[in-house]
Amino acid sequence: MKEKFMHFILNGQKKEYTGASDLSLLKYLREFEKITSLKDGCAPQASCGCCTVELNGKAVLACAIKMEKVADGEVYTIEGLEQKTKDALGDAFVAAGGVQCGFCTPGFVMRAKAIIDKNPEPDLQEIRKALTPNLCRCTGYKKIEDAILIAAESLRDNKPVAELVSSGGIGEREPKYEAKKLALGQRPFVADMFFESMLHGALKFSDHPRAKVVTMNFDKAKALPGVVQIFTADDIPGDRLTGLIVQDWPVMIAVGEETRYIGDVLACVVATNDAIAREAVAAIEVEYEIFEPISDTHFALTKQAPRIHPKGNLLSQTTINRGDVENGLKNAAFVSAGVYNTQRIEHAFMEPECCIAMPENGQLQVYSQGQGIYEDRKSIARILGQNEEDVLVTLVPNGGGFGGKEDLTVQGHAAIAAQILQKPVKIELNREESIRMHPKRHPVEMHYTLTCDSSGKLTALKADIIGDTGAYASVGMKVLERAAGHATGAYHIPAVEIDSKAVYTNNLPCGAMRGFGVNQVAFALESCIDDLCEQGGFDRWQFRYDNALKDGDMTSTGQVITGGCGAHETLLAVKDTFKNAKYAGIACGLKNTGIGNGMPDESKVKIEIISADHVVLHHGWTEMGQGVHTMAIQFLSQVAGIDPKIVEVKVETASGAEAGMTTASRATSLIGNATIDAAEKLKNDLENCTLADLVGKTYHGEWVCDWTTKPGADVDEIITHYSYSYATQVVILDDAGQIEKVIAAHDAGKIINPNLFEGQIQGAVHMGLGYALSEDLELENSVPKNMRLRKCGVLRAKETPEIEVIGVEVADPHGPFGAKGVGEIGLVPTAAAVANAFYQFDGVRRVSLPLRRK
Repeated sequence: MKEKFMHFILNGQKKEYTGASDLSLLKYLREFEKITSLKDGCAPQASCGCCTVELNGKAVLACAIKMEKVADGEVYTIEGLEQKTKDALGDAFVAAGGVQCGFCTPGFVMRAKAIIDKNPEPDLQEIRKALTPNLCRCTGYKKIEDAILIAAESLRDNKPVAELVSSGGIGEREPKYEAKKLALGQRPFVADMFFESMLHGALKFSDHPRAKVVTMNFDKAKALPGVVQIFTADDIPGDRLTGLIVQDWPVMIAVGEETRYIGDVLACVVATNDAIAREAVAAIEVEYEIFEPISDTHFALTKQAPRIHPKGNLLSQTTINRGDVENGLKNAAFVSAGVYNTQRIEHAFMEPECCIAMPENGQLQVYSQGQGIYEDRKSIARILGQNEEDVLVTLVPNGGGFGGKEDLTVQGHAAIAAQILQKPVKIELNREESIRMHPKRHPVEMHYTLTCDSSGKLTALKADIIGDTGAYASVGMKVLERAAGHATGAYHIPAVEIDSKAVYTNNLPCGAMRGFGVNQVAFALESCIDDLCEQGGFDRWQFRYDNALKDGDMTSTGQVITGGCGAHETLLAVKDTFKNAKYAGIACGLKNTGIGNGMPDESKVKIEIISADHVVLHHGWTEMGQGVHTMAIQFLSQVAGIDPKIVEVKVETASGAEAGMTTASRATSLIGNATIDAAEKLKNDLENCTLADLVGKTYHGEWVCDWTTKPGADVDEIITHYSYSYATQVVILDDAGQIEKVIAAHDAGKIINPNLFEGQIQGAVHMGLGYALSEDLELENSVPKNMRLRKCGVLRAKETPEIEVIGVEVADPHGPFGAKGVGEIGLVPTAAAVANAFYQFDGVRRVSLPLRRK
């Protein structure tokens, strides 16, 4: 490693640097200068663009620039831009709704500056092409493109960006909470946080998916200067096994134990800096007895297959039987039968996992990016063998989750190290480690048989579903339960026979991901429906309309819909466009709001009046780009008339504002109802006084849904979920067979914030298009063939077609102001609509994702 002395300019200031010439500019800026507006999303892969800066007048990726290239140069980060430029860019991203999680946004802001510098009046095609180095997993790019156009106009005309006009009420385009700070990189993520005397941890992962750990030798690792301590399974003070539902996942694998996948952790090294910790991890010597991994779900269920877990390789089985399926098959006028397969998908959130744990006043303070701080607290307390009250978890809003941050990853290891060493410890995964460790979307095999009569009315469904849940349970049983519960989609089918299994293998674990098993079955179901239409000569739109759910109809579980059913309205919203298109695919979607299935959905909030111009709203839900903080403020403003500008939002276990995992598209409805409960009390007090008179007062709110029923329970009325949302999507192809446009009509019950609603649907459709066309985390002998973000297949801006969002509002009986969840349903119909569009173009029925074209 060569050392070099050099001069350069950083944000207008002269700098001198003496050090490694091959140090990346990213590391220099973040670690030496503590400039954290640029983010590390994939270093050194140069795939995401989150670290975009300006070097000698050009936008570059700082993770790919060595310090030797900076000599005598001029570097600018957001911090060094002129205030006028910062305001124009930041305000434009706020106005357009171009900020969701915000992790990637500073990189887009720097890219936008480069675009506008090159051409003060760029067009959309130019912008889309120029955005190629930058990835966004949240927005679908459309609002980012709009933001760049707005910023360009502002700078060109030397006029400030027009602010969004909003009183903070329901239905208004209230600016996203902290959006400008996010856009300009001023609001820290966990990896951006630094504490005095903080140590750094790195994890030693298994080298094999299935192998017995015979010995581990740490002599060389311990000999490295700067290594503080190496932790193994023997150092865990409490429970070694963790898990959201089933505690089957070892925090660390013990000597003599068999590994179950390549993300199993064998040891945790803590050192004075991250580089030393990683060097020590590389020096750990492990002796293995290597076994053949169990990679196939069908083999895993045979008697010959070794048991991955003591109870066997079948994690769960959900069965639903109602009506006379055999009679439906026998008397059907038309039958569609096929085997459909969907692939394993990486979440590809832009922010890799990171956690900081530190002792504080006799307790352990944890800064987490997880999707449920109260679940984090429960799991960490078990691992430490402590009471939950001894662990404080503070949410640092994360850089995207999509379900992939529900399970613990590094939180347990950071907590163990911090508790034992009594010092702050940060553990941060790089992109390869992130892909290696966290659960993915389930690959699912579906045997579908769907029938209808001669008039085009659906009569029966038989579905056998098997999902590869990988090495550990995570929430796999719930994903496959949800697949069964949505197997009939947005349609009434009088007779169903469904069997859905989650199976352990030595593959990467699979758990929660946006759609949660529903988009998989939608692909199979909607393909069968198009096939029936072709067999019977039925109109594809009319067939769906005639069979779509309405109040009084049943879902696959047998739940009777009693209100808020918007399936027909979404179909009507796309009817004319669909029928006038030359090549178009159509598909409908249904998605639950809330966990349901007999499990309580509940939420608490706490409103504190700090002063006449400062109100704190405490809740327990994770902000990860979807805008849950903003919606909570809007509910409060609507009911109590509070100015949204004076509201601060906090999510920390110390507040006692408990909530479950931020999942199942339920945060809007639960936080909404709980906030309304508290806000009504505040409103009553405000009738006789002002906020100044209420300083020091606290208002509590709560909402609980405890009336859903367990699968298979002997009950008079089946209530699987308290709410559902509905959608219809149309995919239009051009004359060359390429996707020209996606039209997404979604029933949100009540649209709380149009900017957030549109952004959620656009982002979900973008994810659904990747699912349909390009994304696939392929394994070979249970090991990913590639762990580079670029190879995950996430679509870039120039690859993303036009997305038109149509909002439909059919009020939900239980939703706050009638609102339903929209976070997941945005991608439920997408892949099926794409597949059906392709069939209209070339007559090839594709039964596997991603869809292959010659």
